[in-house]
Amino acid sequence: MEPWKRALLVGSAGAAAFMFIKGNRSAGLILAGVGLAALASEYPEKFAEIRENLPEYIERGTTYLDVVTRVGERLAGVAEGRGSDLLEALFNR
Repeated sequence: MEPWKRALLVGSAGAAAFMFIKGNRSAGLILAGVGLAALASEYPEKFAEIRENLPEYIERGTTYLDVVTRVGERLAGVAEGRGSDLLEALFNR
């Protein structure tokens, strides 16, 4: 990778992170997009591969999200019932 592209990637990533931390999301997204565009120009075949596999990645992500949601619902159910008694017993020792 050429040195100016490395500098562009590092600079845009750092500036995007700074903008996200400061709360300016729109500027952070634009700067992150600049960095991704530079990266895509260097490795177009990898980005084409990712784009082809994107539906599979989305399907996996939604599957994991469903599992996490179900676990959260079960934990909430336990906390409503006997779980709250257990927590009170632990904290009142």
